[in-house]
Amino acid sequence: MLAAYAARFSPDDPASALEVGERPAPQARENWTTVSVRAASINHHDVWSLKGVGLSERQLPMILGCDAAGVTPEGENVVVHGVIGADGHGVGPREPRSILSERYDGTLAEQVAVPTANLIPMPAALTFEEAACLPTAWLTAYRMLFHGAALTPGQSVLVQGVGGGVASAAIALGAAAGLEVYATSRSESKREAALRMGAVGAVEPGDRLPTRVDAVIETVGRATWKHSIASVKNGGTIAIAGHTTGDPEPALLTRVFFHELRIQGVTMGTRDDLADLMSFLVRTGLRPTIDSTFPLAEARAAVDRVASGEHLGKVVVTPS
Repeated sequence: MLAAYAARFSPDDPASALEVGERPAPQARENWTTVSVRAASINHHDVWSLKGVGLSERQLPMILGCDAAGVTPEGENVVVHGVIGADGHGVGPREPRSILSERYDGTLAEQVAVPTANLIPMPAALTFEEAACLPTAWLTAYRMLFHGAALTPGQSVLVQGVGGGVASAAIALGAAAGLEVYATSRSESKREAALRMGAVGAVEPGDRLPTRVDAVIETVGRATWKHSIASVKNGGTIAIAGHTTGDPEPALLTRVFFHELRIQGVTMGTRDDLADLMSFLVRTGLRPTIDSTFPLAEARAAVDRVASGEHLGKVVVTPS
């Protein structure tokens, strides 16, 4: 089968370490299902993998991709929940938690094998491309807003770094749920896009907000951390799910304890969270912002698009 896989590591040019070619199809396995992929999407996780973060040389070649929507052998349209080992279904009770493409081949292929319990029926209202955007970025944003930060309608949130999948999802989800959403970006066009997605305000990174917020959605790290700490109310929460610019230096711990701030880490979400997220989209009519779509044969260009930081929303890959 055709697949896009990490063939080596390249910290400076991650897309160059990706190869597209023939790989063995998944083998039948008890309690697992092989899904024919109709759409997958690119995440920063794929970029980090190509840089050599989270993978070792002995694991190569590794098919990348955490997200997919496709069709089972029985003809059912499904969305893949990419967290393996979270509940033991199909992998054994001692299986450590991982994400597809860390221990098991991922979704940037014509087929992917996952524990059958990781499959969720795809709502008819969603397209394969839309559904493929959800299991990592949108699920993480959903978890950050409503579990990590425990926000409720009428509260306020700052989303750092408009453009990436998690940030774009958090803006759209927060606005649809009745939150007062603020956003930051160095790009004027992306700030304007944030307003179109439902943000009430969009500023350059570091600019003062009209008011301190109840929570901050943080995936940028070092470049925005000081602003995040300064922007949240006393007793507020910073939900963090990534640090694309590196670890904060300094961490500003004095302000954290003096203002009784809560730092809450989030990694994706549960199978039930993903089902709830899809129900939310169906009820509200909200849909993921898709930046661009590439055929699987051009997966390197798709990864390069995400690595460049120029995208707005999700970058999707289709096998055919």
